[in-house]
Amino acid sequence: QVQLVESGGGLVQAGGSLRLSCTASINIVSPNVMGWYRQAPGKQRELVTTITSGGKTNYADSVKGRFTISKDNSKNTVYLQMNSLKPEDTAVYYCKVSYLVYDYWGQGTQVTVSS
Repeated sequence: QVQLVESGGGLVQAGGSLRLSCTASINIVSPNVMGWYRQAPGKQRELVTTITSGGKTNYADSVKGRFTISKDNSKNTVYLQMNSLKPEDTAVYYCKVSYLVYDYWGQGTQVTVSS
């Protein structure tokens, strides 16, 4: 069993920044991949970014240059730094951990960007 707790969402104006956190109940050195997804109402959930246990990162084209994923293994926490936010970034953001053959999800945190 893996528990994920997210925080850091909120309301921000376009051009602003937010930092999301996701803390896991296991040592995040173990999971093969951790990442962030987002889902807007009426839309499919989409991949935002991932980071492997070795530190390799991947970003969706829509967020490259603006978002940064990082992790602190000592705190079992993965972060999503979001800069230059746009209204189209508005969504519920979910942390995901892929551990062994299982996927685990955080509860989701709302990010709203106003124009």
